[in-house]
Amino acid sequence: MKKTINSILRHLVLLLLAVVWLIPILWLFVTSFSAYKGINTSHFFPEDWTMDNYAQLFLRSDSIVQYNKWFMNTLVIAIFTCLISTVLVLMVSYTMSKLRFPGRKSLMSFSIILNMFPGVLSMIAIYFILKTFNLTNSHIGMIIVYSAGAGLGFLICKGFMDTISVSLSEAARLEGASEAKIFWKIIIPLSKPIIVYTVISSFLVPWGDFVFAKLMLNSGIATDWTVAIGLFNMLGKSMINKYFSVFCAGGVVISVPISILFLIMQKFYVEGITGGSVKG
Repeated sequence: MKKTINSILRHLVLLLLAVVWLIPILWLFVTSFSAYKGINTSHFFPEDWTMDNYAQLFLRSDSIVQYNKWFMNTLVIAIFTCLISTVLVLMVSYTMSKLRFPGRKSLMSFSIILNMFPGVLSMIAIYFILKTFNLTNSHIGMIIVYSAGAGLGFLICKGFMDTISVSLSEAARLEGASEAKIFWKIIIPLSKPIIVYTVISSFLVPWGDFVFAKLMLNSGIATDWTVAIGLFNMLGKSMINKYFSVFCAGGVVISVPISILFLIMQKFYVEGITGGSVKG
């Protein structure tokens, strides 16, 4: 009886947390179909429903809403960052997991300590470095910065590779295989779950980032913005009453690709996390 009561209480608490978490998302979703363009706090659900906010995003670009361009900018940055970051993380993880060299443990410890410092502290320095090379207000500069420190996030991926039997690598070396061949032909095919985890994690960073994007893309040219900057611009005092429902529609659209990607890859994503947590 006691176990049943405890189980009911736990589920009630989880239900309450789920409701608290889902209500803002539900409100954002239903408001995106509101015919009233501003913020309507008197009703949770819109009084009049319409698809016009979505049509305005994609079909009626103006000086404020240029969603097609923002979406493509964000997608290009996210894809290139994802590809470069994934390759770097996998290579560093393989090096730390399967190779033995002087200073390996010290380098790992230094990397972990370095990861503890918030990246936001270095943004001003990064900005001036990029400005020196004329890479501010540049998507290439953003891809470089997003990808540059990716290798430091090797810990989970390394933990997964630690679970792959060393005997496979040793047998390949005895057959004369190079480290590159072992990496691409043996380790990578056995690392699909952690590759999926790394791909999704690398894609999410530029996809939803606002702070660094706002710092870098500060020329005021709307066509260069990412979705996060463009949507934030709609919340200005002079525009929020005209574009809030459009802002909600943009928020829904930007969440769709990553949600679909996560649902498709969920099995591998979970396997990657659990496999990578076995060994550190």
